Amino acid sequence: MILVFGRTGQVARELARLAPDAVYLGRDQADLSDPEACAAAIRAHSPHAVINAAAYTAVDRAEEQEALAAYINGASPAAMARECAALSVPFVHISTDYVFDGAGTAPFAPDHPTAPLGTYGRTKLMGEQGVRAAGGVHAILRTSWVFSSHGSNFVRTMLRLGAERDVLRVVADQIGGPTPARAIAQACLTIAQALQASPEKSGTYHFSGAPDTSWAGFARAIMAGAGLDCRIDDIATSEYPTPAKRPLNSRLECSSLSTFGLDRPDWGQGLTEVLNELKGMS
Repeated sequence: MILVFGRTGQVARELARLAPDAVYLGRDQADLSDPEACAAAIRAHSPHAVINAAAYTAVDRAEEQEALAAYINGASPAAMARECAALSVPFVHISTDYVFDGAGTAPFAPDHPTAPLGTYGRTKLMGEQGVRAAGGVHAILRTSWVFSSHGSNFVRTMLRLGAERDVLRVVADQIGGPTPARAIAQACLTIAQALQASPEKSGTYHFSGAPDTSWAGFARAIMAGAGLDCRIDDIATSEYPTPAKRPLNSRLECSSLSTFGLDRPDWGQGLTEVLNELKGMS
């Protein structure tokens, strides 16, 4: 049995579709701000593997709620990892490109030095460090620009605004890989299974959609795919200030995914699937 922390987030909802027999813990069953409660939930269920698909992801709000973000993104994943290590079960933890500073144009390799720009990235890095320190079988899966047919994400925002406006100004100097939540969910399941048989594959991996693009390029693909007549005008990050600083370079070097027989997902195909699903829901 696989135990999943998270129930309503984008990846957790896709996991529930792919692995309906797994056990999913929402906030009412596992308070992510209480590390010991998370560890206790693992002890109570005695799973064969644990996937942490829950996180504090409100990047701007985190600047004002650092203590809470540090518990959810840092202390609780560390407690989960320690409990998994004690029970000798694999732990798969989702992390983020925000642990890097976004400098340069080269893709960040898993072993590249980290230097987060804001609270969200710092607290996610705390979680990574805690998972490694636990000493158990684990995989830290860094991903970026997650999208799906549900939850709060760039695709849904662009569809809403594109239906209301003729022109949208979108940041064009942040470059990264949009990643379908369903592909992340499948990767988590594949990795969890592989770690049970091959614990030596523990480590940090990168998983992002291909090819790399800008937010503006992604927005144009969304408008075209949805048949919306909304023009996208490029702007610089400096023209769209936010409380939290975003990395300009979110490219991730993903070649080590071959360890698990995985490739970077095609975000264009994922976008088509999401748009078709949204049409079916309307």
